[in-house]
Amino acid sequence: MFIVNTDYITGKKLEMLGLVKGSTIQTKNFARDISQGFKTLVGGELKAYNEMMNEARALATKRMVQEAEEKGADAIVNVRYASSAVMQGAAEVIAYGTAVRYLAD
Repeated sequence: MFIVNTDYITGKKLEMLGLVKGSTIQTKNFARDISQGFKTLVGGELKAYNEMMNEARALATKRMVQEAEEKGADAIVNVRYASSAVMQGAAEVIAYGTAVRYLAD
């Protein structure tokens, strides 16, 4: 599956199949949450949360691709990501874009 954040793919004519999306809500375990809380006192990267967000983006992307494949898509264009805090230590990540099929020249 070809995934781009532009609304075109150079050299390809596209048939738009519609919006596809994938989302997840992720959290770290309680012990990690406490250790990351202490990190805010001294500063620096919150590695556990960074890992959590990377995992969430990967899962949201995987779910978006699965939805596109069900529509018979060859690619997804205009891909975007959004995130929001759901509660302390938990975040929702959504990936969305337009599923497309290549048209013959």
